[in-house]
Amino acid sequence: MNQKELSELTDKELLEAVKNNKPSPIIDAFFIGFLVGIIIYGAAANAWGFIILLPLFLMYMLLKKPKRYEALKKEMEKRNLQ
Repeated sequence: MNQKELSELTDKELLEAVKNNKPSPIIDAFFIGFLVGIIIYGAAANAWGFIILLPLFLMYMLLKKPKRYEALKKEMEKRNLQ
């Protein structure tokens, strides 16, 4: 979400978006470790390609989630919600 999209949300939608995007570090760390294990297995089995690219993409999405959450929190502070 960029700043323009965040500013177009109503207060209720913004609060719900923050609630749905709250990061859970333990679960995220587990999935990142699992995906790293898949990458290591793929490299050991000489299976380059989709087996390597899919976990890399999923790790990117998991690492992007806290940045999105921070943007939502900043918008909440700007509107004095919370």
